Amino acid sequence: MRDFEMAKQLISCLDLTSLNKDDNETSITKLCERAITPYGNVAAVCVYSKFIPLVQKLLENTDISIATVVNFPEGGTDMEAIVEEIRNALAYGADEIDAVFPYKSFLEGDIETCRNFMDSVSNECKNHKLKIILESGAFPHITQLQNACSLCMEYEIDFLKTSTGKTEVSATPEAANAILETIHNTPRHVGFKASGGIKTFEQARKYYVIAQSIFGETWTTSEHFRIGASSVLDDLLKVIKKGI
Repeated sequence: MRDFEMAKQLISCLDLTSLNKDDNETSITKLCERAITPYGNVAAVCVYSKFIPLVQKLLENTDISIATVVNFPEGGTDMEAIVEEIRNALAYGADEIDAVFPYKSFLEGDIETCRNFMDSVSNECKNHKLKIILESGAFPHITQLQNACSLCMEYEIDFLKTSTGKTEVSATPEAANAILETIHNTPRHVGFKASGGIKTFEQARKYYVIAQSIFGETWTTSEHFRIGASSVLDDLLKVIKKGI
């Protein structure tokens, strides 16, 4: 596949994201305008839940999904607050929920809390896409990350996601490979989302190639593969324009 063709495919797999403290209606409006490109629309726009009604209005009559984050970015353990957050987001009109796994609890060996979290979020997100953010950069050992993946896949989820993008270490090819291999080795082939620090076509391509090497070319569509980013879109458009 030529670079500009891959860049087009990556746009269709992009969760165009803005999760900044200073987000406002103007910045989110600009984000939504960027989501519709001459080379196809992004897969989803990911914003804080308070902006969902605005995004719904701006993206009406498009095929772009609306995603939001919960338990973000700390990955806490207040189940009542997490459930309320999910219910509010779905009431606003979210199509997809990106929920931060309580990775600190997992690393401390508190598996019961992690299971309570997974049980709660999977029950609340029935009929909606659920992506579990592992915060892969916080795991000292790949084996621990793989064990967390395996635990999450015991529940009804749709994607495993690398990172919040709010920690020192975000997505890495090594973590992506470990997550994808773990997914591949289970009967339930959930999707994969790379997120955090992905700013260029070359960076995005690495994750696309890793996913294809494990699952094959037909797997890397928005149903199974996503890239969570904002600034990468500009670079993808540059690659397309250069190649056509």
